[in-house]
Amino acid sequence: MIDLMETVKFQAEYAYCIDSDELESWPDFFTADGLYRITNALNEKRGMPIGIVHAAGQPMMRDRITSLRKANVFEAHRYRHLLSLPRLLGNGRAVTGFMVVRIMHDGTTDLFATGEYHDVITEDAGELKFSERVVVMDSERVDTLLAIPI
Repeated sequence: MIDLMETVKFQAEYAYCIDSDELESWPDFFTADGLYRITNALNEKRGMPIGIVHAAGQPMMRDRITSLRKANVFEAHRYRHLLSLPRLLGNGRAVTGFMVVRIMHDGTTDLFATGEYHDVITEDAGELKFSERVVVMDSERVDTLLAIPI
């Protein structure tokens, strides 16, 4: 059974990994075959499985980070996550609200995204891992390249 405080700590470490630009460690938060998907609330409500980002398994996630570091061209920025307490639904499922603030290289700070994480969390060798993380953004609009994981 997944404990609330363990879940809070796990999710805080996830957010810190992204916010501190330790993106090479990001896939390690998932099981080997874990799913990471970003969509919006309307598409999720309609049952439309295609999202903005879809990565099935750690190899796809590692490829995304390699592309971000070596191939993608975008204006330098970083994120700061603010998370609600997770609502544990049983069977390793959790829903957690989030806000992501984007800080541009010139210091401009904007609210970038709000929404919920819909997670399936499992224990793998004594560590919590996401077997599924669906990022459900409140807005249908993303105003710039979504390069960094949310």
